[in-house]
Amino acid sequence: MYKARLKVKYQEELVAELQKKFNYKSVMQVPRLTKICINKGIGEAVGDKKLIAVGVEELSKLSGQKAIPTYAKKSVSNFKLREKMPIGAKVTLRGDRMYEFLDRLVTVALPRVRDFRGIKDDGFDGRGNYTLGVKEQIIFPEIRIEQVRKISGMDITFVTNAQTDEEGKELLKLLGMPFKSTGNAVF
Repeated sequence: MYKARLKVKYQEELVAELQKKFNYKSVMQVPRLTKICINKGIGEAVGDKKLIAVGVEELSKLSGQKAIPTYAKKSVSNFKLREKMPIGAKVTLRGDRMYEFLDRLVTVALPRVRDFRGIKDDGFDGRGNYTLGVKEQIIFPEIRIEQVRKISGMDITFVTNAQTDEEGKELLKLLGMPFKSTGNAVF
């Protein structure tokens, strides 16, 4: 039976390492990644409804799971936006698909970002969850650049059951997230 590489690494190596570092009494106290939410806002969809279908298709390709459109909760006349009008797409990954996506993000997609030196560690919310903004969807190899009509970004949220940002950051770092070093290194 197939198991994701990062999931096996987490179960066999990282649980013991995190338990030792934070002095947890039980294995159940060790933080774990519960889900990854990918959200893409498509503001231009107000004028062109086909952009929603393109956004849903792109998110489905890069996540390996069917994405769904998101709808406006309120009407905003300045943006010509009506309630329940489609304005984005989202997908929530759990289990093996979540670990596979994280593996592809860390090993393939993020290194393709121009002038990449690591990601900032200021996207934590106080409860161990981390949100990362991606400016271009073309960093993912599943998206073919010649088929892209408009370059757009997305938000990727890593939801953990960690109690603090420090625990969440350590978990994500051990899973391979390339955070920028905060040391005073001179290059």
